[in-house]
Parts: sequence; C-alpha cells; structure tokens
Amino acid sequence: MTGDVVLELKNVTVSYRVKSGAFRWAKYTPLQEANLQLRRGETVGVIGRNGAGKSTLLRLLAGIILPDSGAVINNNVRVSLLALGVGFLPHLTGRENSILSGMLMGLRRMEIIARMDRIVEFSDLGDFIDRPLHTYSSGMRARLGFSTAIQVDPDVLLVDEILGVGDEDFRKRSSAEMKRLIRSEKTVVLVSHSAPVIKELCSVGVWVNDGLVTVYDSVDEAFSDYHK
Repeated sequence: MTGDVVLELKNVTVSYRVKSGAFRWAKYTPLQEANLQLRRGETVGVIGRNGAGKSTLLRLLAGIILPDSGAVINNNVRVSLLALGVGFLPHLTGRENSILSGMLMGLRRMEIIARMDRIVEFSDLGDFIDRPLHTYSSGMRARLGFSTAIQVDPDVLLVDEILGVGDEDFRKRSSAEMKRLIRSEKTVVLVSHSAPVIKELCSVGVWVNDGLVTVYDSVDEAFSDYHK
C-alpha cells in the first residue's frame, strides 16, 4: 500500500549545452516543466529511449544536480542512487569507496564500518575489497554499489540500469533483495531497458520522452504508449 509523498518534482526544467560542431554549441533540454510525485511504498519503473533524460531524472531526485527552474522537494527522506560510475573514486579501494559512499548517503563513518562485513559478503568481492577501484570490472563496481546501498537502508532507492550487470548469481541475489525492499514498503525507482524486469518489479510506470514525464497507473499502460 502506498502512502505519503516522499519526493516531488514541480515544473522542473533541466538544460545542458552540448557540442554540435567544431565551434558550435546547442541547447539540449532532457526535462521540461516535468512533474512527478513519489509515494512511500511505490515501485516505479522508468522507461524511454537512450538519451531521453531518464538518468537526469534520477540525478535530480537524488539531489546530485539542480534544476534550471522548478523545485525538487525532499520530505526528509534518505535517498540512494545506484548507477555505474556515480559516486566512486577510481584511486580509492573498494572499502574506502564504500565508506565514503555510505557517509554521503547519511551514515556516520563508524556505522558504515560496522556494516562492512555484510557489504563484503553480499558483494562477494573477497580480497578485491582492498584493491583500487580502477582494477574492478563494471560488474564488480555494480556489486559494490548495490551492496553498500542496501546496507545504508535508504527510504528511497533509485536504480539506474545496474540489475542486469554482473554474473547470474549476483543478478539473482540483487533481484531477491529488490523484492525484499519492495515488500518492506521502501520507495523504489528503477530505470531499465528490460521490459520483463520492469513488469516483474514495478507497479507504476513513468515514460520520459521529448522532455516530458508521463505517469501511468500501470507499467503495461506505459509500455503500450511507448511502443505505439
């Protein structure tokens, strides 16, 4: 059962300058006057073509970037973003990155250190936990990020295309953990190009297209419009 609004976008616009030639720049607006409410206990699947603004949407919700106009309203909730290449420093070890990431998500240093054994166990990194991140594969980085985020115990978990990363065993364990989070009435926002994953895990659909954010009562409705 869903509850109160925990995160909200109100008339949010985000624009970037992108290079369009050797000496030319163009304006790109992935989100234009976008509105979205996330409620406690919702599981939201975000779909859209590559470059449509899905990752921009998640970074807004996480507070990593600010809008050009409009407002992002966080109703005193802890938000965690899981995305490859976000929040980790390549010269630090996996352990150091995990501690830093946990602190950035609101835990005290000693709290995240106390949970490190569980992070290492779930990530199955073994001795690699004390090696620099630049020695990790993309799958290993995803395992570290996911394992850290679930130990932070966020109110809102934003997942950007990482559930399909890693070996089959990790995909099964991460999927099972996602289902546990959903049952615990956390708010989960999942970006994925995998229709089966979205349909299995999500109850609400969001389609990002041409700067617009359209919310649907079901993911089937969202996919129906997306494929027209």
